[in-house]
Amino acid sequence: MCDSVDEVTQAVLAKNDSLAAGLREELARRGVSVVNLLSSPGSGKTELLGRVLARAVERGLPVAALTADLATENDADRLARSGAPVKQLLTDGLCHLEARQLRGHVESWLPEDTSLLFVENVGNLVCPASYDLGESLRIVLMAVTEGEDKPLKYPTAFGSAHLVVLTKVDLAGPAGFDQAAFAANVQRVNPGVELLFSCARTDDGVDALLERVLAVRDGAPVHRPPLAPRPHSHSDSHSHEGTEAGLVS
Repeated sequence: MCDSVDEVTQAVLAKNDSLAAGLREELARRGVSVVNLLSSPGSGKTELLGRVLARAVERGLPVAALTADLATENDADRLARSGAPVKQLLTDGLCHLEARQLRGHVESWLPEDTSLLFVENVGNLVCPASYDLGESLRIVLMAVTEGEDKPLKYPTAFGSAHLVVLTKVDLAGPAGFDQAAFAANVQRVNPGVELLFSCARTDDGVDALLERVLAVRDGAPVHRPPLAPRPHSHSDSHSHEGTEAGLVS
């Protein structure tokens, strides 16, 4: 019997990690790479993801997307304009996605030819950071309007990222955003992680982000974050050797 909140939490996370490991192996056999997108609400990740999906569709790439929210199908409607297969996942009040939820949608919905699945997690930088979804790549996004200190306030999220994307960079000047301070804070919690700059409104960073994701899908080494929710090993779908320098494009 678990007799403390901490023990219950650890038991839940352990069960999730086991399910995630099995899902990762299953997806690897199917040739599917999962990209887990984490951010706070209002970061612009839906708009950026929509641009990335549209670019992938233009190139004839077999991509799909799952988007999670507590309520409404607004984001799925927006992402579907890209032309990619999109599915809304409603969490019924849960503040994060878990591996069991993703598995259910992979089994019942994911198009057979998909090689790249983007998962837009619930807008939250706390709970989702602790849950492995069986992803090949974890990307944490943040808008310049959120402030340079967010990596220090949410070290688990930023410290578990394989790639960090700064969004809405066109607003850096009006927001008084200190890019150098932000980059330094990111490196404090996740040394060596790559930082990508983007602006969905002007398509800046869209191609670069898609290329990073495709490189990982095709076997490029992945940065080892210090707070990864699980250990990486050679049983994963991709090699992780020489990863201290970050993603290879």
